[in-house]
Amino acid sequence: MRFTIGRAQAWRACLALARAARRISAAASLAVLIAPATASADAKAGAVVFTHKCAECHSTRRGKIVTGPSLAGLFGRKAGSVSDFPYSAAVKASALVWNADTLDTFIAQPRKTIRGITMTSPGIADAAQRADLIAYLATLK
Repeated sequence: MRFTIGRAQAWRACLALARAARRISAAASLAVLIAPATASADAKAGAVVFTHKCAECHSTRRGKIVTGPSLAGLFGRKAGSVSDFPYSAAVKASALVWNADTLDTFIAQPRKTIRGITMTSPGIADAAQRADLIAYLATLK
């Protein structure tokens, strides 16, 4: 018995497989990006760091803007890409994509990482607190 399908069906099947492969690849890439910085970090401790150092200006709810943009879904997002937030020209011009490494550098010294940024935070010098915070931010979908 021979099974045949039309070209349109074959094309749709190929597109569906390609989409599925992209989703799997993106998820695997995100896991690799998050793993090194968060391996020994504590997301619960990071939530406390967020409350004390970030929550005054940033929300963890998608679409909720306080003084700064929402940090929900931050990993894998290009800096300056939340559509409802008026970013500085410096952030819009930056080529940063948020992952564990770029966040660690930025959180340590925001004004040196992106010159001309309007964010007022001096950053977090403590590497363990940064790692915990990044682990927490990774949980925000």
